[in-house]
Amino acid sequence: MNLIPQIGLPQTSEEQTANFREAFTRLQELARRPSTRIAIKVKRRILFINPDDVIAVLAEGNYVLLQQHSTSHLLRESISAVAEKLEPFGFIRIHRSVLVNTAFVEEIKPYPTGEYGLCVKGGKEYTVTRTYKENLKSLAEFWIGTGGLFLDREQRAE
Repeated sequence: MNLIPQIGLPQTSEEQTANFREAFTRLQELARRPSTRIAIKVKRRILFINPDDVIAVLAEGNYVLLQQHSTSHLLRESISAVAEKLEPFGFIRIHRSVLVNTAFVEEIKPYPTGEYGLCVKGGKEYTVTRTYKENLKSLAEFWIGTGGLFLDREQRAE
């Protein structure tokens, strides 16, 4: 995609206008594409981060902590508002105070209590409570070999 008119023979003003209109239309299309970065306000600054780099989001009172590999950012925002914003980027809620990026999920372990452990890259394990088990089921539908992992205890006994 070339946004600048080619240099060559002199162009008429109509050709120049047509080229600039085409370039302007292309720029407008690029501007309308969804951003792969999100803006967050941290300590009177606005940072642009890639949601693909966020491993988990943890609620901490009136704040949320965005955890990345080597850094974390504390934001004054509710976890529900953050969950809504990050859902299109592959985040699911697994606990009333935890969201995880599904791209980092490595393992799901059933617990005897009816809850699950969700292991992410880097070794961290989060508990998936029974309330949010349905979110995990929808994630696992796309995985091969889940079998009876998500059956309730009554269904397993049958």
